[in-house]
Amino acid sequence: MQSLEEAVRSYLQEVLGLPVRWKGKWARSGELPYFLQSTFHFNELELSGQSVVLAIAQSRQQVSPSEIRKWFDKVRTLSQEPVIFVVEAMASYERKRLIEQKVPFIVPGNQLYLPDLGLDLREYFRRRTPTSDGALSPSAQALLITALLRQPWQVEWQPSTLASPLGYTAMTVSRVVKELTAAGLAASYSLGRSRWLRMELAPQQTWEQARPMLRTPVKRTVWVSGSTTAGTPLRLAGLSALARHSMLAEPMRPVYAIGPAQWKAVTKAGVQELPEAMPGAHEWQLWTYNPALVPDQATVDPLSLILSMQDDTDDRIQIALDELREQLPW
Repeated sequence: MQSLEEAVRSYLQEVLGLPVRWKGKWARSGELPYFLQSTFHFNELELSGQSVVLAIAQSRQQVSPSEIRKWFDKVRTLSQEPVIFVVEAMASYERKRLIEQKVPFIVPGNQLYLPDLGLDLREYFRRRTPTSDGALSPSAQALLITALLRQPWQVEWQPSTLASPLGYTAMTVSRVVKELTAAGLAASYSLGRSRWLRMELAPQQTWEQARPMLRTPVKRTVWVSGSTTAGTPLRLAGLSALARHSMLAEPMRPVYAIGPAQWKAVTKAGVQELPEAMPGAHEWQLWTYNPALVPDQATVDPLSLILSMQDDTDDRIQIALDELREQLPW
């Protein structure tokens, strides 16, 4: 818990540049009902001259935002100070519901919403690093990963051949060729009217060289009803996919990946997002590119899976990712 407290303090001071004075455990927390004391650690700090109470979640149990709002109203009545919900991670639908309920919150290093202090929502998604920093576009990343995983390995390959099953146009392929050659990952040449790429390094070395330019393919996560999506061809992703490649246990609710074109099609057909995780719901990751890069597989490809989970701090997941890396085809 101390690490989360330190993360809050560092986030507010360094990222937002606000003066923070940590005051320790909130003195009146012992006057709260026992269930609140067991659900949260209550600390107090002075933020830009304003004293606030931090309600730091002790677990990631599912609690509705409306309940949190009612609980915090009780705390605020006692403290006469703003009460801020602090949690390590938060899904997009949770953030939306908390904002609807006007519940102030902080996710250290990621986002905050402090309406009582005049600070609006700010987000710092690591995966949204602008391409000006040298990151490859989603289409370039998808074609590179497809080429790296193709068996047998081919030093020379035709981008248009790999792009066609993924739905990319000739214009997109042209941009991908320029990106990969500019990044030093391949050299291009023409054979008749066709454009080809020649890889400069072996697959493992190419992967390592490209890593700083690659980003998680997950744009956002939604919940959908499992009954309304039966028959939709999807690839297992996230924890579900990682469990298939390691000793990690399967998650309670299955996780799937869906690409932009497929998501557009299913929403047009009537599939709707659920406001939260409900019984029978499935978790869908909306990807920036088609998750079916490798044919005839039940899961997403291993390289995209690694990219989608590499920043997870759970030791079990990192161990499972190490198991997955040992299975790569090089």
